[in-house]
Amino acid sequence: MVSIGLSASAVARIRFAVSPLWETIASLRVLRDPGAHAIHLPWAAGLRHVTPPIDVPPFPAAIPDFLTPKPPGPFPELDEELALLPAPVAAGLREYFAVALAPHWPRIRALLEADVHARSRTLAADGVGGLLNDLHANVSFADGTLSVLHRWCTAPDVADGGDLVLIPSVFVWPTVLTVFDVEAQLAYPARGIGTLWESTPAPDVDALGALVGRARARLLTELAAPASTTDLADRTGLTPGGVSQHLAVLRAAGLVRAHRAGRSVLNVRTAAAEVLLNANGRRPPR
Repeated sequence: MVSIGLSASAVARIRFAVSPLWETIASLRVLRDPGAHAIHLPWAAGLRHVTPPIDVPPFPAAIPDFLTPKPPGPFPELDEELALLPAPVAAGLREYFAVALAPHWPRIRALLEADVHARSRTLAADGVGGLLNDLHANVSFADGTLSVLHRWCTAPDVADGGDLVLIPSVFVWPTVLTVFDVEAQLAYPARGIGTLWESTPAPDVDALGALVGRARARLLTELAAPASTTDLADRTGLTPGGVSQHLAVLRAAGLVRAHRAGRSVLNVRTAAAEVLLNANGRRPPR
């Protein structure tokens, strides 16, 4: 257990960051011991046939702090973060990311950005205590003190911990990871990880298309996770302008809503859309 004091001014400056570098480092930790991160076994299994094979170096249970510097902004690019590391380390991590994470990154990023959006709503509704006490069973906040329980942290208690950066993560599951430096970082499991590698039955696009139009049916099925207009255009082969027009119709019908996450506008299905897809014989994601 480590405790960090958060002053009123520090509480007011709590921020989120979606960090590709954190995900890169945490994913290496998963490959070191896949059995401890069973939810990611489908991803790890998919890397067995990568050519050339990924050589995972011996990786300590406690991640060295220098590998996870403070993200330079709320939604940094990988190269922005790698610029903070020694050049040889950055080069190796860049190569690893391209093989292991880049094919999945749009989906991972959408899930992380959706988590930030949901947590921001919790902050607005329930305040800082509601936000921090909902992050993970090992994290608690009371009387101006943030307490984190996990087996690998040997840092001393910090009476005045300065600012706090909250980092939603896919690969940190099922625990939390921390860096206590000038500005504390807390990486926690994002919501919805259970659906990330889930295979779902192919929807009957023709049947749904007869009701809402084939292109709009395809867009609804692609929105199993939040996605931007550009992502949807890439996946469906539609032009970005065409996607925007169809999304406008779906929003007007109450089947899609949009929210801003950093530099992106993410589209998500509404409850009404889930009912429609379920009635069409498709099991909606949990």
